[in-house]
Amino acid sequence: MSLKKTITDEMVKAMKSGEKLRLSTIRFLLAAVKNKEIDLRREITDEELWGVLSTLSKQRLESIEQFKKGGREELAEKEEKELEILRGFMPAQLSEAEIRDAVKKAAEETGAAAIKDMGRLMKAVMEKVKGRADGKLVQEIVKGVLSGS
Repeated sequence: MSLKKTITDEMVKAMKSGEKLRLSTIRFLLAAVKNKEIDLRREITDEELWGVLSTLSKQRLESIEQFKKGGREELAEKEEKELEILRGFMPAQLSEAEIRDAVKKAAEETGAAAIKDMGRLMKAVMEKVKGRADGKLVQEIVKGVLSGS
């Protein structure tokens, strides 16, 4: 079953159970998916849907940070709950060790050895870990591997 179908089924469950926050979060997600499909002019794949989920999750993380800085704890809590709902649809995240292994393997495959090769290495690694690892963490690990630490 496709991820989009799973999300739609979860929306129906949320409607039936009366979970308002879960329902509104899933509706927002499906609207973002629909916008992506309109942009692509075709049905979205699971990998592309993970990208949408990742984008929405990053937005929630940024909002949480801003709300906490502004002293708006109730809004930060709402965003945290939405983030938890969104993460429920994402694939299991890779550990730092798994990402480091993927980076080292990609470095061997691409021949990347210096910081100047970072773009090429990042592209290779992100293709392998798309949707399963945060880009910032991957970037930090790539820098570390290329600088020899």
